Amino acid sequence: MKKDINSSRTPLYRDSGFELYNASETSGAFAAEAGHEREPEKYIYSRYRNPTVVAAEEAVMKTEGCNWALLTQSGMSAIDTALSVFLSGKETRPWLFFSEIYGGTISYIESILKKRRGMDIHYFAPSGERYDLDEFEKAVAEIKPSMVYLESVSNPMLIMADIREVIRISKMYGAKVIIDNTFATPYLCRPLDIGADIVIHSATKYFSGHGNITAGIICGNDDEILKSAIEYRKFVGHMLSPDDAYRLQSQMLTFGLRFRQQCENAVKMADFLEKSEVISRIWYPGLKSHPTHDIALKLFGANGFGAMITFDFDGKNPGNKRERRDRFIELVSGEIKLIPTLGDPHTILMPVEAVWGAKYPEPGMIRLSVGFEDYRGLEELVSYALDLISGV
Repeated sequence: MKKDINSSRTPLYRDSGFELYNASETSGAFAAEAGHEREPEKYIYSRYRNPTVVAAEEAVMKTEGCNWALLTQSGMSAIDTALSVFLSGKETRPWLFFSEIYGGTISYIESILKKRRGMDIHYFAPSGERYDLDEFEKAVAEIKPSMVYLESVSNPMLIMADIREVIRISKMYGAKVIIDNTFATPYLCRPLDIGADIVIHSATKYFSGHGNITAGIICGNDDEILKSAIEYRKFVGHMLSPDDAYRLQSQMLTFGLRFRQQCENAVKMADFLEKSEVISRIWYPGLKSHPTHDIALKLFGANGFGAMITFDFDGKNPGNKRERRDRFIELVSGEIKLIPTLGDPHTILMPVEAVWGAKYPEPGMIRLSVGFEDYRGLEELVSYALDLISGV
């Protein structure tokens, strides 16, 4: 017997297919499905739409302040879906990507867009450690791209683009804009509010915040983009599982609290690291020494500056810097794990050379993802490690 359980949450629907009661209803459900609405009147098949996933998408919409949100299996599947929305067989105009973006995105561009799809791709690089907006406008005017893609805060050097101006210039020349806002999150800025066409996130990071699911998010306001994204997600199988959607929805209840604490911890850690004699340089948008600190103030205001820090050890030579880096990793490994992701509850790290060596072959450089654990213990551990490697 079915009973009203009065649950305050959407149940976990693990159904692969949903029951339809007669031929007429079946015909109507499949006819309606062709319209690619975000929440159908009748659910048919979980690869198309699933009520648990839709409930999690609604939670994202509230956090992002957007008209729609779609969940996918990973950040990369979100990127693939978002880009494919603007891809057609008649595509003749090139696409323009900012060069300082996630390495996985670069690999996707080179392996999928260029090699397999034969697309005309261009990159826009920073001038030193800033993006020159005059040079960007010249590039857009010359290349005439139909799509511009960038990260609000770049990985791993934390270069910030003035996304308000990038969007304005791109729109002036008729280009759509996709922004990966994973590092900033909607807690710090909402690019859709200032004209971006699509915002994506790796929900594996801060939206989830616990290092135990992989998920991607695509957000927007345009209904035609939504329908195209739903169609693509359905046919390539990028749908997030109901189990991961259920956990993501639960974890998002603490998103603001978690990320605020991570930002506060990161500010303190950045200030502390900047005073160390064994560190030659630190990159953190909240520091006045950061090349794009002014842009961070403009975009983020008083909300915070994110929870990612990149720093480089000082040393007599590359070998000495690498030795100091390795010793530091060893000394803190009991609490600060070497894990190739970010946004976890506890602070984690990655050596930059190991991952981005071709682009950033810096032997002493570390990317630090600051967690929301008690800050006092974190600083004591880092201070202890830095004191011990001062003689290395």
